[in-house]
Amino acid sequence: MLQLDEAATRQALDWSALIEALRAMFRDGCEMPVRHHHDFAIPGEDDGTLLLMPAWVPGRYIGVKLATVVPGNGRRGLPAIMASYLLSDAVTGKMVAMIDGGELTARRTAAASALAADYLARPSARHLVIVGTGRLAANLAAAHAAVRPLSRISVWGRDPEKAAAVAEDVSEHLDILARPVDDLEKAVGEADIVSCATLSQTPIIQGEWLREGCHVDLVGAFKPSMRETDDEVMRRGRVFVDTRAGATKEGGDIVQALSSGALSEDRIEADLFELAGGRFAAMRDDKDITVFKSVGAALEDLAGAILAYESASGAGSGEGETASRLPPIF
Repeated sequence: MLQLDEAATRQALDWSALIEALRAMFRDGCEMPVRHHHDFAIPGEDDGTLLLMPAWVPGRYIGVKLATVVPGNGRRGLPAIMASYLLSDAVTGKMVAMIDGGELTARRTAAASALAADYLARPSARHLVIVGTGRLAANLAAAHAAVRPLSRISVWGRDPEKAAAVAEDVSEHLDILARPVDDLEKAVGEADIVSCATLSQTPIIQGEWLREGCHVDLVGAFKPSMRETDDEVMRRGRVFVDTRAGATKEGGDIVQALSSGALSEDRIEADLFELAGGRFAAMRDDKDITVFKSVGAALEDLAGAILAYESASGAGSGEGETASRLPPIF
């Protein structure tokens, strides 16, 4: 059985290849039961979340991710998301790989955002604003840079030192000008793409800040109680999601806007199944504001796990190679 640690998983998931693997999986589909989602109490701090996410392609692979999300881990100097992924042969049931789930999750999440932006963001989009300084921040910068000609990246976070560190890493590894910003309203007002990856319980992005033609990518707020944008963002934007079932049940930005009446389900124009499958042509005017909300789906993990396994083992190409050193996150 192949075991891929964080470094090997990262090396096996090239951004362009991963984005295309997700596009193919959303286009072709797989079996994906509803994921298990359970809160668990942690004395003295916010609850954690346990996720069990199975999916399979009949006759090829079956996989399941076991993940925990612990908001308080930031204070411990640990990632909020801890996970492992188990990949098995879907004919024999034999396990073929154990893959670092944290790295898989971070990269497939960012790749899903980039896939959506490939359909929804203006082709000429150059200025990306990243809201949040966690593990996803640098991944989102790299993923969006794989589909749009970015020349400027602004990073905002509640902790200015963390924002500066993320900006420095992005500048070094992507060769794109990246700077921390203090004035979020000004940065958002100048952005072509705004990508939010936070655990916020209250809106951070205000709809009145958005300029015409902006694409808003919402990655955090994976519970109905969480939210990164206000109602005005949903009123002004053309709304898209990764999966309708997931976003309308778990995505706080969608759930709360539906509850307030700022959004109706018939205004959710398409999900990634419809975009990748060509069942919805995301024709847009350059003045359109587009909003994409993701909550994650087991098929994304499966697509990434298959790519990682086949890339590292040579199962898909006949060439085997594993990571021998820690490569950069990009």
